[in-house]
Amino acid sequence: MRAKGSEDDEDRVRILALGGSLREASLNRALLREAAGLAPAGATVDLSHVAIAGSLPLFNQDVVDRDGPPSEVARLKDALRAADGLLIATPEYNWGIPGFLKNTIDWASRPSSDIPQVFGDLPVALIGAGGSGGTRVAHTAWLSVFRYLTMRPWSARALYVDRARERFDAENRLSDEATREQLQALVTGFAAHCADLPRARRS
Repeated sequence: MRAKGSEDDEDRVRILALGGSLREASLNRALLREAAGLAPAGATVDLSHVAIAGSLPLFNQDVVDRDGPPSEVARLKDALRAADGLLIATPEYNWGIPGFLKNTIDWASRPSSDIPQVFGDLPVALIGAGGSGGTRVAHTAWLSVFRYLTMRPWSARALYVDRARERFDAENRLSDEATREQLQALVTGFAAHCADLPRARRS
């Protein structure tokens, strides 16, 4: 890890978090909060943009041409440009990617000329909390999106939390110790990956 233990922002690995469902008690958002709490020294998991996914209208080029993108999009793109890594907690709907999360990425990818600066070579890791099958199919579905956006998927570790309701307590805290250990290992490994193989930024 670079600059381990440093409190200076420029010396820290900055991992942007996105994901969750639109539910107030989303277990995937809860999983991101747990991930932030387990971040190792020298790394931060930024939760400040998680709510953007639920606030954006469906992408419509007519709206962009007439009014420009929503102000949240510019803030999200700036956060993606500044990030050393991206951590997505994805639900799985009907064996696929949730529409509102894909919509968020679609907004951030416009205009397409911004893709190299916003997404280019950005390391990305996936986690997810779901039902009996976890979120394996959704994880696979994301890969083609990442490849198109020239991101760098990290697959050294995976976390598909199946039967998620059984693994969180009444306060939406992760109560399953084995899952917590897996999440900590994933966050630590991903932060180390982002530090050891830093993103190649494009001007």
